[in-house]
Amino acid sequence: MKRYPHPVVAREGWHYLAVMTGASALVTWAVGWAFAIPFWITTLFVLQFFRDPAREIPENPDAVLSPADGRIVAVEKVVDPYLDRESVKVSVFMNVFNVHSNRSPVDGEVKKIWYFPGKFVNADLDKASLENERNAVWIRTDEGIDVTSVQVAGLIARRILCYVKEGQKVSRGQRYGFIRFGSRVDVYLPPESRILVGIGDKVYATESILAELK
Repeated sequence: MKRYPHPVVAREGWHYLAVMTGASALVTWAVGWAFAIPFWITTLFVLQFFRDPAREIPENPDAVLSPADGRIVAVEKVVDPYLDRESVKVSVFMNVFNVHSNRSPVDGEVKKIWYFPGKFVNADLDKASLENERNAVWIRTDEGIDVTSVQVAGLIARRILCYVKEGQKVSRGQRYGFIRFGSRVDVYLPPESRILVGIGDKVYATESILAELK
């Protein structure tokens, strides 16, 4: 089995975890366990938030994989605002207890990346897709099919991290970004795609299939 190329606890959280662990230990040493319990609970929350487990990649070559853990909050026909085309949007909402590492939904080449500063309204709301801070990645598959994956900041998210660049090749399930503290990811697909999820479904990054490309 190929070794997972990322730490089980995401590097994005190492600073927060170190600070909280140090603070918890200091309070425990200074005033005892009773007063330190809230600090250790917060440390455990930070640890679970920044976990980044390895995932099995489905073998189906036509599959569009979920780019994030969470719950499906939208499946609708819309105009892709980035490529100006008819599309189906599938949105995954991540709460603070979900893994926040983002993975590429398809194999292909990154054609363009757009970043937009914006608001920080609740990412569970549909208007967040176009009003919140967001980072959109346009990926073209080897078959020439366009997929747009958009990281959207949430109510308390204040940092969208994207690690891919234009012209870069990406693989399904490849880690390409991270969003800190609650958010959503929108995936814009060709209208003829076969959608395999519905609103309310729980999905897991890489392992869950959102749709099949035709």
